[in-house]
Amino acid sequence: MKEATLYTNLSGKVRCTACSRYCLLGEGQIGFCGIRKNIGGRLYLLAYGKAAAVALDPIEKKPLFHYMPGAKVLSISTSGCNWMCKYCQNYDISQRREIYGEDLSPEDVSSLAEKYGADGISYTYNEPTIFAEYAHDIAVIAREMGIFSTFVSNGYLTAESVNYISSFLDAITVDFKGNGNDNFARKFIGIMSYGPVFESLKELRRRGIHIEITDLVVPVNGLGDNTEDALHLASWIRDNLGEDTPLHFTRFHPDYLMRDYPPTPVSTLERHYETARNAGLNFVYIGNVPGHPFENTYCPNCGRELVRRFGFSILRYDIGKDGRCPYCGRDMKIVRSPKHPGKKLINMTPL
Repeated sequence: MKEATLYTNLSGKVRCTACSRYCLLGEGQIGFCGIRKNIGGRLYLLAYGKAAAVALDPIEKKPLFHYMPGAKVLSISTSGCNWMCKYCQNYDISQRREIYGEDLSPEDVSSLAEKYGADGISYTYNEPTIFAEYAHDIAVIAREMGIFSTFVSNGYLTAESVNYISSFLDAITVDFKGNGNDNFARKFIGIMSYGPVFESLKELRRRGIHIEITDLVVPVNGLGDNTEDALHLASWIRDNLGEDTPLHFTRFHPDYLMRDYPPTPVSTLERHYETARNAGLNFVYIGNVPGHPFENTYCPNCGRELVRRFGFSILRYDIGKDGRCPYCGRDMKIVRSPKHPGKKLINMTPL
């Protein structure tokens, strides 16, 4: 447990500023997320130093396709969440309203990342903004060790939390659900509007954080898989984040309170893909369909396949160290650096 940074004191009550719920908490009350509590007029992060899940993942799992491809990341989460998604695949972590997990200090987490050869640390599995102070302290140490930090987030942030995480964050995946439809959000997520997500994305973009967008396409009678909504989302991304912002349409698999729903038809994902490409986005992907050709990266200029994937594995990588297409010279907007080349990338050779 540690006193939080993201809050304001209001004469005994506290206002949490970690997410757009802005929970107002009296003495002894705990926020919606289940891990931030008012104790004596101060807000404490109860889950500080408590890792509910830790795993070593390929960065492509986040998914981040245009940031340090081939890198390994140490994934970590606490318990709790600020959303209540009815389809959550990590519900045993996110929807559990108790503090649990292995005791891991920021120093411990950074040492684990170094021990297992991770290039970065990814704060994921639940919404990382609710444990932002823990992530901050890990990331500061990790950065000194040459290890980058990424968030897998729902984007339901605040001006205060964007400002705070921008000091240590290198990249973020913001995961929309149901194409950003507000009616879907109210029924299946428990928020009123995606408005705060859009505002946070604009500010993250302004601060130079690498952004990739994921959209879980949920087949619920046109509410979570509507092509018009996909067009609106893709157009907004193009106009506000830029036409080279990667957009991943991912397949829904039945889980938690929605086990009776069918998986997303691949044809629906393909329509979404074509819609986003026609809207002017250059890097659009289909996820959770291993082996699909739209997992791959194609040059928007000459159309050549430059990166071939199968699930989270890179089978072929044909982009120069300068990040350009070797056939026409188009900048592929792939973030790499000599400091973080991605260990798997070193041995990649064309098929």
